[in-house]
Amino acid sequence: MHVRERNSFTERAGIINSDLINTVQVNLGRLCNLSCNHCHHDASPDSTDIMPWTVMEAIITAVDQARIKKVDITGGAPELNPNLRTFINALYRPDLNIILRTNLVALFEPENSGLTEFFRDKRMKLIASLPCYLEKNVDAQRGDNTYSKSIAALKELNQLGYGIDADLEINLVYNPAGPCLPGRQEELETAYRIELKQLHDITFTKLLALTNMPIGRFKSDLTNNGELDRYNKLLQDAYNQATVSGLMCRSQLSVGWDGTIYDCDFNLALGFPANIESPHISSPDWSSLSNRTIVTGEHCFGCTAGAGSSCSGALEGGVY
Repeated sequence: MHVRERNSFTERAGIINSDLINTVQVNLGRLCNLSCNHCHHDASPDSTDIMPWTVMEAIITAVDQARIKKVDITGGAPELNPNLRTFINALYRPDLNIILRTNLVALFEPENSGLTEFFRDKRMKLIASLPCYLEKNVDAQRGDNTYSKSIAALKELNQLGYGIDADLEINLVYNPAGPCLPGRQEELETAYRIELKQLHDITFTKLLALTNMPIGRFKSDLTNNGELDRYNKLLQDAYNQATVSGLMCRSQLSVGWDGTIYDCDFNLALGFPANIESPHISSPDWSSLSNRTIVTGEHCFGCTAGAGSSCSGALEGGVY
């Protein structure tokens, strides 16, 4: 069991306990076709951390037994896991909401031919990273030509009905380019809608504004630029108690590529398993998972700063 230590976050927010679990987030591995400079997993094309089928089978069993309502698939680039389609087919049931998080560019990998049509046929919800609507900003964060490929992918998804049909949702994800909080989610969404429509005739369902977490590759950049302490102070000074009740770790859990259970994808990146006796998806104790003490640390200020940040965007409408 992970030993929970008192830290400055618990001094502000107190001890946080989980509620009933309705979402299982599945990280299929750190293998990715990109090496974004804000990635909290240090994901890259060179990574060998990838979820095997045996772990996927355990997740399928656990999700079915617990009648989980939502499975949120992420990575790395989850599209690069060779068992992705088989996994989704096995998970699929009419009352299960399956979400996939994509960097958009991975959809153009040769092995992913027909994948967008597969997503459409399964009526899956997509959450797509597009850190800005301007080409120079996206390419600066994610590499040359990633913007043009992202736009091409969004156009293809629009043609399939994503962002147009009510049951084919595609939400875009914004994150700041540097060590600052995002602007108001509503204002950013308006700007994205106007710019993407005018520049590329692209539409989408919703924009999610996420705060960059001071871990992984982003932390390394902050450290190298001498900005880590200032950014951590920014997050702590912007702490908002009103966001605590909506923290994603209270109603979901995260499963790593080796099957270990974590409170969230950020704790996964840091190697902090959930605070239960056997934190592995092969033998989940749902009663303990639904009434566990969340493992917290200094990074948790990233989820509670300003209007808050979660896998579903801002947590409340306060000032950022």
